[in-house]
Amino acid sequence: MKKPNRRKFLKKSSAAAVGATTIKLTNDGTAEEIGSKEGVFKLGDFELQSGTVLKDAFLSYETHGKLNQDRSNAILYPTWYTGRHIDNRAAIGRGRALDPENYFIIVPDMFGNGLSSSPTNTSSPHDRGRFPLTTTYDNIIAQKKLCDEFFGIKKILSVVGFSMSAQQAFHWGALYPDMVQSIVPICGTAKTSPHDWLHLEGMKRALQADQNWAGGDYKKPPEAGLRAFHTVSSGWFLSQTYFRNGKYKNFLGSKAESVGDFVENVIKMFSYNDPNNLLAMLATWQNADVSNHPNFSGDLDEALSSIKCPALVMPCDNDLYFPPEDNIFEVSKMKNAELRVIKSDAGHLAGFPGFDKEADLFVDQGINDVLKLI
Repeated sequence: MKKPNRRKFLKKSSAAAVGATTIKLTNDGTAEEIGSKEGVFKLGDFELQSGTVLKDAFLSYETHGKLNQDRSNAILYPTWYTGRHIDNRAAIGRGRALDPENYFIIVPDMFGNGLSSSPTNTSSPHDRGRFPLTTTYDNIIAQKKLCDEFFGIKKILSVVGFSMSAQQAFHWGALYPDMVQSIVPICGTAKTSPHDWLHLEGMKRALQADQNWAGGDYKKPPEAGLRAFHTVSSGWFLSQTYFRNGKYKNFLGSKAESVGDFVENVIKMFSYNDPNNLLAMLATWQNADVSNHPNFSGDLDEALSSIKCPALVMPCDNDLYFPPEDNIFEVSKMKNAELRVIKSDAGHLAGFPGFDKEADLFVDQGINDVLKLI
């Protein structure tokens, strides 16, 4: 992959079609058909970046395909905010870029998502609202243990990620440059921007303002806070154009006569999330910073320049969380990176596997292009 010119380093690539097409959020194949196996990796007493020891920590994960004899066909695709490993299946399948016939695809669940160590499944003193901050680096260090100690993998073909898992891809490339052979961050940044942090803070405070919250030790569900939380978030993951064109009226097949109806549909869709889990993942997101490691001592330029492998960074032109301008800066500091912008009115969800069919095709082409370089 060509090193970008620092002054006019990259052209925006030919784009996915602007009209987003809603498709199923799961792969056409069942888990069995794409060779999926779920598992839990015990981390034991796991020391976090903060110095806190998370006792009896564990990672939930799912794999697709088979690890070849020399263990050289592994691809990592972590989960994102509120995501679970089953959601990643929409990006995996025969004939796709992430084809389990060719690759061994590992999907680790992020801390806090309810499947890996989380407020809801961790015992005292780290249960509920007392669950400690788990950083993006905490996640990838745990994932590295899974790959290395459990699967015996010494090289990873690629770390692919959407949203918060795009942030994990950047962190992987920076901390383990000799292990990671490529990264493909989709709709995500190496460091959470001040504006992104602020919108997350608004969501958090909306939830915590519920009179039942009690610091996370609520006896009655903080339903008013959750409604406020999801109301705030519902205005961010799609673009203004998506709303302007009235597509919100058929969001994921849920009928809405008004924006208010759309919000109610969103609240129902995300009702499975525990409030403490939501805030644990949100804290990880707010604190995401590739330079927040002793190797880099807060020097963002140094952290980004440490990513030696080919990197294909794929923002969406209408993403309100992670606008392309943030990635343009990051790519300019990386040694072997390319920027390809997804054109879609789906905004952030253009990168969500299975939401925008044209964007999926665009992303698949990008992943294929990167894998050909290895």
